Amino acid sequence: MRFLKLPRSLRQLSTHVLAIALGVVLTVSTLQVLPSQAEPAPPVSVDTSQLIAQRQLPATAAISNSSFVTAAVNRVGSAVVRIDTERTITRRVDPFMEDPFFRRFFGEGFSQQIPPEQLRGVGSGFIIDKSGLVLTNAHVVDKADKVTVRLKDGRTFEGKVQGIDEVTDLAVVKINAGNDLPVAPLGSSSNVQVGDWAIAVGNPLGFDNTVTLGIVSTLKRSSAQVGISDKRLDFIQTDAAINPGNSGGPLLNGQGEVIGINTAIRPDAMGIGFAIPIDKAKAIAAQLQRDGKVAHPYLGVQMLTLTPELAKQNNTDPNSPIQIPEINGVFVMRVVPNSPAASAGIRRGDVILQVDGKAITSAEQLQNVVEDSRLGQVLQVKVQRGNQTQQLSVRTAELQNAS
Repeated sequence: MRFLKLPRSLRQLSTHVLAIALGVVLTVSTLQVLPSQAEPAPPVSVDTSQLIAQRQLPATAAISNSSFVTAAVNRVGSAVVRIDTERTITRRVDPFMEDPFFRRFFGEGFSQQIPPEQLRGVGSGFIIDKSGLVLTNAHVVDKADKVTVRLKDGRTFEGKVQGIDEVTDLAVVKINAGNDLPVAPLGSSSNVQVGDWAIAVGNPLGFDNTVTLGIVSTLKRSSAQVGISDKRLDFIQTDAAINPGNSGGPLLNGQGEVIGINTAIRPDAMGIGFAIPIDKAKAIAAQLQRDGKVAHPYLGVQMLTLTPELAKQNNTDPNSPIQIPEINGVFVMRVVPNSPAASAGIRRGDVILQVDGKAITSAEQLQNVVEDSRLGQVLQVKVQRGNQTQQLSVRTAELQNAS
């Protein structure tokens, strides 16, 4: 297949390429009102002990105002767990030993097998059910041969992975530790606002029971902007310190409710971390408990957000191999063979304008529309091809995990 080669200007300006086929410093200020100096205050008798007590109030208030973090962490802390994983990698036969010359030189009895390699990892999670269900990130436990869950009280249990969803990077692990385990209170990410307190709890770099504090920096940060375009997520961005090992741990609000799952960091930036909204995690976790997996619909196109400005820059480039309509929509860069999009007749170079009569102006919007559809649902997709518009019927299919 010959792929469409985009000009440099279009490649540089595209920051929204998505692959649907793949799927603080705390300050407490005290306002002190001073008596007016225009008139002398009438003489009064003052109880010295009361005056001392009053002068201590600001300090007491500051301690009280900062203690919400302690209260929040105490509310959820006993439900936060550490997850240790082990994975054995058996490497292939040394290619040198496949050569008869080397076998003769070293002898036929010389071991051709490279010793297996043990990989160990550490992450975080939190208990969501008294029976021992733990919610964490898929990348924490994926492909692990052994999962060990350690509670805050020091007890350790073998964890069994009940389900993994790579598309949303979520997993559910089960431990057998009785039926009265502490449970993390789950909040609602739909109520979160920019500027709200954000408290991250977990085991960064293996340092157990670490708490960091910040705020919610922004909401609905797309996975493409974060740099993991094969995921279907809109993240909560926070400046609460998140480091390797925090993955899977809870992000709390000021009341100690879980509003997100700490997931990703940007290695090229400081003070920027990302968490999966808890409302999304609740829905996925329920499916993983029930079915062990999550079925995601897909179309099968690689795409980017198109704007008139972007199209114009492409069209004025003398090296551009194609002229693009100067409109808002989603430009199809590639169609996956044997995908729903290919079967429906969508082609490279098409611009998707509408789905079921609703205007589509960004790749993220199209991805969300598809994600919210049902498997096998027929979507009416309006595309512009050159100067012509066409209405195509696309029946969604199940996206298969890359693994």
